[in-house]
Amino acid sequence: MKNTKKSNVQSIGTTSPRVGARGAQRDIPIIILCGGRGTRIKEETEVIPKPLVTIGPHPMLWHIMKLYSTYGHRKFILPVGYKGERIKEYFSNYPALQGDFTIDYGDRTPRVRPHNAIPENWEVTIVQTGIDTEGAARIKRVEDFVLNPTFMVTYGDGVADIDIQKLLDFHRVHKKLATVTGVFPPARFGAIVADGPVVLEFREKQQLRSELINGGFFVMQKEVLSLFPEHTTLNLERDILPKLAAMGELALYRHEGYWQCMDTIRDRELLEEVWGSGKAPWKVW
Repeated sequence: MKNTKKSNVQSIGTTSPRVGARGAQRDIPIIILCGGRGTRIKEETEVIPKPLVTIGPHPMLWHIMKLYSTYGHRKFILPVGYKGERIKEYFSNYPALQGDFTIDYGDRTPRVRPHNAIPENWEVTIVQTGIDTEGAARIKRVEDFVLNPTFMVTYGDGVADIDIQKLLDFHRVHKKLATVTGVFPPARFGAIVADGPVVLEFREKQQLRSELINGGFFVMQKEVLSLFPEHTTLNLERDILPKLAAMGELALYRHEGYWQCMDTIRDRELLEEVWGSGKAPWKVW
């Protein structure tokens, strides 16, 4: 559904002397799904959308974008919905939020001059795609902004120590319409080891190694969008991925490293603890 009116689109670029490590990657757009209501973490999302919930001093969205930009990607497309205006405000004010600044009101048009260079050289396109629109429909609604034959998609609530370059290379080698990253879900509880009625030890929580789950971090070819019918209830996991699998056009990239979503307030507290330790696995920048 190509109903992206000009008033619904906001494109924001930040300036920086830094160039991505892999200049050839700069034009591959990254779609980060930012429109959901985040009802299972409503302690935070009653005020802000889930991608703006902070881990340390920065929103989850910032952590995800830093991961991609470390591998040379700078073009981001954010299909927003619920409280999307807050994401627009965040990026509109991004230069000022990064440190000290001066505002010049001389020509009655305020101009913000940061005192320090902004380290990010991102180009951010923000598209209002509807309050209750499902994920695949949001991707369809930003189709006109995907100007490269290959693009990537991820959720706005998960981080990993995934090597984005290896993921992209894998996708190119296997030549499928889409690649999904499979991850092992983290265990939520520790285990009790016992000998009959006697407890021998408590084991710390360990990553479950039974079945892979969808960890996001997709790579897709633009022609896959022809499979996306134009209706608001189009769901990526329910409607699109099974269809691609049935066609033999969905490759699986196995990521056996760190992965963690922020689905609940408990997940957020866990991520905050890991970040605070100074050893966050996803901090590859």
